Amino acid sequence: MTSATTPAPASAGLDDAVRERLDDAIADLTEGGRTWSALTVAQRATVLRAVRTNVAASAEEWAHTANASKGLNGGHPLRGEEWLSGPYSVMGALDAYIETLSRMGEGRNPLEGVRIDRAPGGRARVHAFPLTGLDKFLLSGFTGEVWLEPGTTPRTARASAGLAQRTPTEFGGVGLVLGAGNVTSIPILDVLYELLAHNRTALLKVNPTQDSLVPVFEHAFAPLIEPGFLRIVRGAGDVGAYLTAHKSLVHVHITGSAATFDAIVWGTDAAAKRRRREDRPKLKKPITAELGGVSPIIVVPGDWSDADITFHAEHIATMRLQNSGHNCIAGQMVVMSQDWPQREQFHAALRRAYAQAPERPIWYPGSSTRMDSANADYPDALVLGDRLLVELDADDDASAIENTEYFAPVLGVVELPGTGQSFLDAAIAHANEKLHGTLGANLLIDPVTQKQLGSGFERAISELHYGSIAINAWTAFGFIIPTLTWGAYPGSTTADVGSGIGVVHNALLLDGVERSVIRGPFRPLPRSLPLLNGGGRFTILPKPPWFVTARTGAVVSEGLTRFRAKGGVLTLAKTLLQALRA
Repeated sequence: MTSATTPAPASAGLDDAVRERLDDAIADLTEGGRTWSALTVAQRATVLRAVRTNVAASAEEWAHTANASKGLNGGHPLRGEEWLSGPYSVMGALDAYIETLSRMGEGRNPLEGVRIDRAPGGRARVHAFPLTGLDKFLLSGFTGEVWLEPGTTPRTARASAGLAQRTPTEFGGVGLVLGAGNVTSIPILDVLYELLAHNRTALLKVNPTQDSLVPVFEHAFAPLIEPGFLRIVRGAGDVGAYLTAHKSLVHVHITGSAATFDAIVWGTDAAAKRRRREDRPKLKKPITAELGGVSPIIVVPGDWSDADITFHAEHIATMRLQNSGHNCIAGQMVVMSQDWPQREQFHAALRRAYAQAPERPIWYPGSSTRMDSANADYPDALVLGDRLLVELDADDDASAIENTEYFAPVLGVVELPGTGQSFLDAAIAHANEKLHGTLGANLLIDPVTQKQLGSGFERAISELHYGSIAINAWTAFGFIIPTLTWGAYPGSTTADVGSGIGVVHNALLLDGVERSVIRGPFRPLPRSLPLLNGGGRFTILPKPPWFVTARTGAVVSEGLTRFRAKGGVLTLAKTLLQALRA
């Protein structure tokens, strides 16, 4: 241990050898920060290219290890999830960061050639996706915008883009990343944001659920580990407690639960409530967080075909059941119109899609207990295999499912009166006022109804106070697109943290972010063709590979990851042919 590191107070149950290893890791990162600060922005891009090469080489082992850790055998139809949410997501982020750093290294602005216009409420809106020809082709019909805080102009957006890479020689210290345990790319994406948005070297403590991936991470991220830009450590809560109190760490970022956040900030001892009441946090350093919530799925009534109803029932089932519901962004509350003539048809389709999706283990620690709680809260709920569907009547108490992130396959349905604009406004007010958290909201609307609403639709979206909003898409799409941002709607505090504080991803390194808005096609191919689509968006995608009901989703997800890793027209052609069979 060098003198550059000031150890934290001894943590009960943590032996001297473990503390010394942790102190040494922090000392290495302090020294590595000097090296990082000496690199030009262009040299940092070169480092990231080396990381990308390693991640591409590690992709197969990464996906297989993640699937095994979640109980998905080699032939499971949902094994493709771990390709997309692991190495695919990280390679996409690296590509986007490399582009940003390369531009800055050449003296160009990260937003050069990126369209910026105005969103409702005096906000600047950055059209952040798609930015490449390949994305325009493969993900046709999908677009993404980053809305900046009111008062930000396009000029100031361009002037501030780049964040800490505008002053690369100013080392931001050593940050602690307490990694998520549910999705394997999250810890790595958080580390990259520490390095690039804040010029902080990073100590990553992996969640014990991802211990098996540490050897994969150590190989894939060796170009960051060897010069001292990253250290990876294992450990339980005692290690986390030691590190959050460590005086040589300047910042904490956590992806996890509000309970864990509160334990870090206020403590768990007898004095915790008094500290909170007196606003005297136990944690003496800044903290950012992504903590999930209860995500709404607003279904705007319209004249839907039978195929539309089936497709979006499967869409909603995917929002809840992907990764067995162990997602901070899993859709949990469907908000429907009780006056929709097709409501009963949609209810039947949703029950069918929810029941028929492939079964998989409920693997995340504590989720079985939360399932038991949901069963106790709603004893009349439909039990469909390993999952629960809670269809609420007007006299039912919705408070439990609207305020508890079950982090398990539990889906609720609530109905509100009205149609058209009156329903949309009521549904948005319900989401803002009744549901816990502000991380992400989903909204399904057919193109004819959206056109009829006109400017009222965009006004309503501006009033939906969530950090990520997906229109005819799932907000997880925004998670996987690196040039969009990820985090709660602004306004949370350590005393009332909600879905968290701050953003990550954000590969354009935008300042003053308020939210990201994703817009997708209402209908898949071939019904997305102009003559069949009623004025909606065209897409070449049939059923998207991330749908839990996609027959070829596993093969397509693996193929897309291999194509992103190494390219190859033949690989892409084979993958697209499989996609047409979804």
